[in-house]
Amino acid sequence: MTQPPTLAEDVFQQPVRVQFEVFLDEHRAGIRSALDGLSEEEARRSLVPSATTLLGLVKHATFVEKVWFDEAVTCRSRAEIGIPATPHESFLLTEDDTVASVQQAHEQACEASRRATAPLGLDDIVRGNRRGPLPLRWVYLHMLRELAQHCGHADILREQVLAARPQP
Repeated sequence: MTQPPTLAEDVFQQPVRVQFEVFLDEHRAGIRSALDGLSEEEARRSLVPSATTLLGLVKHATFVEKVWFDEAVTCRSRAEIGIPATPHESFLLTEDDTVASVQQAHEQACEASRRATAPLGLDDIVRGNRRGPLPLRWVYLHMLRELAQHCGHADILREQVLAARPQP
């Protein structure tokens, strides 16, 4: 039986590591759920001048997971990991990208992130980022900021997509 997700309000007296991970998981679920109930066309709809779409945002969130919790932790190159060289490229969609495939890829990347960081402490140093050595604590904070920004973008784009649906 699957346990319901832990909410940030449930962990305010828990160790900071638990708090970080619960906040990360809330934002991870939030960005992924921005695609729930949308058609493939709605998920791909471009509403801004950039390459940003709801589907592209979740695809980018997958890229970010792999940059910060694979590249930074394992020191493997982006080519070895199989991700784009630049953040811009991570928003670009292929014909094979669907709501289901992008959501699944993101969930799998998040699971891999949890496994990669499980043996590490918050003060442990990761060495595979272009900025140089960084403590895991900083990586968690950066990811919270990144995911929070993209969840906000997704909320606005989803509101626009839903507002454009024909009314009965």
